[in-house]
Amino acid sequence: MEQRAVRWIPPVLYTVVLAGGFYHAAVAAGEFGGARLTVFAAGLLALLALEAPGPDSAPAARLPAEPLLAARVALFAVVAVVDGSGVSRALFVLVPFTAYLAFGRWVALVCAAGSVGLLLVGLTVLAPGWWVRPVYVSDVLVFGLALALVLSVAGSAVREQETRVRLEESRERLARYAERVAELSAAEERSRAAGEIHDSLGHRLTAAGVQLEKAEAFRVLDQEVSARALADARRSVGRALEEVRESVGVLRGARPFSLVRSLAELVRYLGDDRLAVELTVTGEESGHDAGTLTTLYRAAQEAITNARRRGRATRVEVRLVLDGPAARLTVTDNGRGIARGSEPGHGIRGLRERVALLGGRVDIRGGVDGVGGVDDAGEPGGVAVTVTVPRRSPAGAGAGADVTTTAATAAAAATRADRATGRVTG
Repeated sequence: MEQRAVRWIPPVLYTVVLAGGFYHAAVAAGEFGGARLTVFAAGLLALLALEAPGPDSAPAARLPAEPLLAARVALFAVVAVVDGSGVSRALFVLVPFTAYLAFGRWVALVCAAGSVGLLLVGLTVLAPGWWVRPVYVSDVLVFGLALALVLSVAGSAVREQETRVRLEESRERLARYAERVAELSAAEERSRAAGEIHDSLGHRLTAAGVQLEKAEAFRVLDQEVSARALADARRSVGRALEEVRESVGVLRGARPFSLVRSLAELVRYLGDDRLAVELTVTGEESGHDAGTLTTLYRAAQEAITNARRRGRATRVEVRLVLDGPAARLTVTDNGRGIARGSEPGHGIRGLRERVALLGGRVDIRGGVDGVGGVDDAGEPGGVAVTVTVPRRSPAGAGAGADVTTTAATAAAAATRADRATGRVTG
């Protein structure tokens, strides 16, 4: 299909040749007129009809390329035979031009060589010795320059059309990618919200439920224990509401998240006469982005809650190191260790996915059923949870496609490792 951007060139040339023929007929009376002039004009009008305006009505837009090129060449020949002015020779520069648009470069070069050959043969037959007559030599040179010019224009038009097609294809691909990114962003946001619900409200509401059950059980046996359990349940619900407000404040930018402050509140809330929790912090949190700090807080929350509820620990140590190239959180307890053959819970799986998205890792070590533990005092059992996240500037908190791919791979590898070794908490 010919490019519409250069379809104006043939009609303009036909009009110029037609005007030149009539001018020659007017100034050279008797040499070019009558039937010859009529055939000359009819041939050019037929060529103009092939280029009729309107992309849907023009025959050039409907006919196949091969018959269209043959029709043009035939009309060019008819016009050139009856032309008495010689100006119609310019029409043959359109043969390689239209061939370039329809068939490509190599066909156009062949047509250009054929046009030059026909011109030289015609001059040799009709004007013997033309090569020593300056007027004919100049005609051949001008014809060659015109061929070079139209081939250059046709090549530019073809390249422009190809560029437009590629650009349109790129726009369509970008639109599809944008839709895909929007879907992935929505899915990631849903996953993040689900993790927040589990890590924050889930822990608080579970604790409140346990305390309410305890209050109900001791309502008759020991009213003091029942009252203390109700107070603990109210404190859990109140803390859950505070965390919701803090999360909303962070999202709105009203109050930046502080890991050290949140850990201190967590330790104060979870520590009591049954569980001693000790917190040690080294370094400044200002060099880490909010995503890293929030993930480390959720990791501490998960590990301490597991130590209390499942490990039956009486002592937990929380060590946070913010110096160096990575932030590291270590939570150790003196509990029962890890049940043999257990699988990771939702909390640990979600934590690993979160940490992997940040390019970090989660390591869990501990004794099995109270045997071979890691407690610092040498007591059996116990679990040590270590979360390491590389330092990222607050401005570079966004995760790209490579990080996401690494995250998925790391999370899958961590899950396979857990299943192979039978380790789990959460």
